[in-house]
Formats: sequence, structure tokens, C-alpha cells
Amino acid sequence: MTDKIAFVLAALIIGLFAADIFVFEWDIHVFLGRKLVQLTDYMAFWR
Repeated sequence: MTDKIAFVLAALIIGLFAADIFVFEWDIHVFLGRKLVQLTDYMAFWR
């Protein structure tokens, strides 16, 4: 992955979160936080 692709991808992700918070109020950050907690619980099971 080149630096240009990484910067564009990062800008898209940051833009999606900004649009979520300020415009659409989809609560994607809450959804992703809950999924991350579920993933860590799942990974702890396999430890």
C-alpha cells in the first residue's frame, strides 16, 4: 500500500465518522465499539 492510498483511506474513514457524528447521527462509533468488545471477548476465549 502506498502512502497516497493510505492517506486517502484514512481521510475517507475520518470523513465517514465526521459525517456520522455531525450530520446523520447513525451512531456508528457506538456500534463499532460494541463489536470491538465482542471481538476481544471472543479472542480471549481462544487464548
